[in-house]
Amino acid sequence: MNNEKIKSAPNFIKNIIEEDLKSGKHTHIVTRFPPEPNGYLHIGHAKAICINFGLAAEFNGECNLRFDDTNPEKENAEFVNSIQEDIKWLGFQWHDKAKYASDYFDQLYDFALFFINNGLAYVCDLDANQMKQYRGTYTEDGVNSPNRNRSVAENLELFNNMKLGKYADGSKTLRLKIDMSSPNINLRDPVIYRIKRAHHIRTGDKWCIYPMYDYTHCISDALESITHSCCSLEFEDHRPLYDWIVAHLYAAKLLPCHPQQIEFSRLELLYTVTSKRKLNQLIQEKVVSGWNDPRLPTISGMRRRGYTANGIKLFAQRCGVSKSPNIIDFEFLENAIREELENEAIRVMAVIKPLKITLINFDATTKSKSVPFHQHQALHGERELTLTKEIYIEQSDFMERPIENWQRLAPGKEIRLRHSYIIKCEQVIKNNANEIIELKCSLDPLTLGANPQGRKVKGVIHWVSCTLALPVKLRMYDRLFTTARPHGEISDFNHNSLVEINALIEPDATKVQPETRLQFERIGYFIADRYDSKPLAPIFNKIVDLKNTWLEKNK
Repeated sequence: MNNEKIKSAPNFIKNIIEEDLKSGKHTHIVTRFPPEPNGYLHIGHAKAICINFGLAAEFNGECNLRFDDTNPEKENAEFVNSIQEDIKWLGFQWHDKAKYASDYFDQLYDFALFFINNGLAYVCDLDANQMKQYRGTYTEDGVNSPNRNRSVAENLELFNNMKLGKYADGSKTLRLKIDMSSPNINLRDPVIYRIKRAHHIRTGDKWCIYPMYDYTHCISDALESITHSCCSLEFEDHRPLYDWIVAHLYAAKLLPCHPQQIEFSRLELLYTVTSKRKLNQLIQEKVVSGWNDPRLPTISGMRRRGYTANGIKLFAQRCGVSKSPNIIDFEFLENAIREELENEAIRVMAVIKPLKITLINFDATTKSKSVPFHQHQALHGERELTLTKEIYIEQSDFMERPIENWQRLAPGKEIRLRHSYIIKCEQVIKNNANEIIELKCSLDPLTLGANPQGRKVKGVIHWVSCTLALPVKLRMYDRLFTTARPHGEISDFNHNSLVEINALIEPDATKVQPETRLQFERIGYFIADRYDSKPLAPIFNKIVDLKNTWLEKNK
């Protein structure tokens, strides 16, 4: 699967790259996507994937996949596998084999020794609370650690003992010696190593000290000769530390290059949350079924919901790349998906709330018809649509006392059955509770694929055969939260975000494979669930309405 080479709209990152190529600063572009394997990727990651892989493809460069596996307590192989699957499903392929921060643990340790030997790092005994007190605030300078002036020899011995596991977790750290009075708190002697006895998914129990992200990430970028390290705007204040670390190692000729960090605004999608911590909380509290729950904004969840890879990429492209806030309504995502489904999804008929019709003049001369699965896409083929004496229509398509301009079925009124004959309601049958349970209708035998002579008939309704239609389960999904900018609290949770209903569908629709997308005419777009569907017994997830009706429904 190759990265799609789509020429994106102009943006400030493209301008930087174009200028770097023009000036000769770079002749080959290398970007990277560096997820932490502590959860599934979400819509925000999808935007970052499109940016990093997209830029590399557009400028004939390369994009590395590098797992930031520096926090072993929260990482596992399931997350590694899901991340790789999601990237491939979106249509991208990383350069060479997948890389890991742990690939560089030995070099990172050696670089830490370099900083100690040059008087630029020291072992600190302060615990987390003490370190916070010493760090200062945005208006007050920090205070030097009492361990800041330890000798190089003492720091080397202590750091080696940290590596050998001679100290308790959290009892010591290795810190860079930069400036405790810097207005940028990230430069106030940041921690670059901590003691943590945790089994690592790749290195096992080899290490009991692990490097911090800010230290690891910039060095990994340089070791991989990344030219443009694109990340979200929250890391803008971390860039001076990124540059400080790389500059010292590059000047000592320990690194092959000095990558450029460039920040862009992160995506905030309304009516959902993208914090892995909050997503994991929803999972642990069983509010949702798992990381691939179709209500979640995870790539795996969106795929199961029925969103298309191209629809997600179209959405990411329309979000743009800038430093200004990127606050996007959920409707914007649904519109992109809806556009992609218009040509892709086959059309079939389904009935949710059935009302029985008996065709009183149905006989052996009544014909069926071969009709396309998609009116404008012949490549989807055709199916035989068999009319039977008894059919179901939607209850909402009949009105006993019709309102003005009613264009569906009513007593004495004619209507066309989709892909079939014109019928007329002759009689309404009710039960003892005065509820309508059946309609007796006649059909015009001359109107199969033809207009009636001498009169106009307005309106078309869908239907299914009573004897041929098959029962299925539909999962009707809605927004995960009731408030536009939720905090991930249960009080904000939309308890109607999943409603399961029964439906009757055309028999051909039950033959579809998992992940087949369909439009149930006049109802919405659906997909056969990739996990729960069985042969001839699919479970359909609602992808999106045929048009945006959410605001109208939730006034």
